[in-house]
Amino acid sequence: MQKILVIEHQPDAGLAHLGERFAELGIQVTTVQGPAASELSLNSETLREFDGLIVLGGSVGPLDDLAAPWLPATRELLAQAVEQGLPTLGICLGAQLLTVALGGQVTTMPNGPEIGLQQVTLSDAGESDPLLGGLSDGDDTLRSLPVVQWHWLESSELAPGSVLLASNEHCTNQAFRIGDRAWGLQFHPEALVSAVRAWTKIDDVSELGLNEADIIAEVSAETPRLRFIWQQLADRFAAL
Repeated sequence: MQKILVIEHQPDAGLAHLGERFAELGIQVTTVQGPAASELSLNSETLREFDGLIVLGGSVGPLDDLAAPWLPATRELLAQAVEQGLPTLGICLGAQLLTVALGGQVTTMPNGPEIGLQQVTLSDAGESDPLLGGLSDGDDTLRSLPVVQWHWLESSELAPGSVLLASNEHCTNQAFRIGDRAWGLQFHPEALVSAVRAWTKIDDVSELGLNEADIIAEVSAETPRLRFIWQQLADRFAAL
């Protein structure tokens, strides 16, 4: 049986429908809550029990070690995974942790956060990428992908050797690959309308001039399509 290690920073940012898909595929998911991540044995054998690593999103920044003391261990885990060639996926905060763990930079977005349903466009490299290239909505192969966004920070400078896979006008580094088996996604492929409802209860989006009901309605209307598209990501990650 394939086994994936998942680092979950907070309960409202779990693996969600991607986890459901992994279960359907017969993959065993071991989820470690953020604080427990610092207790993982960080030696060369830590990840050898697993066939993949996923680090999820959260409200802290990738260097907020005082607020989240498990982050140094998580960064080290990501660096080890890349070194070992383990299939690795960082989502939102996870992507930012991957960036800084390997020598890049994360900063506050200069034009404010990116919230709700958005689009990202694949680069030429993204179109041929084994994880993101050729995703379909059931009718068409997509170069412009619908995504859920919820971030105030961005990977402003990718780590050396990174390949840019997707961008939009608000955030250049929406998706990237490091080597052949590690990916960072600034957006949330796992998030559907239930997650967005939870996040609007934490973050007052009205302060940004946004309407909570409109955000929820947009994501709700697109949820079946989002689920269809991004479950393909789970299939492809499992195949690695």
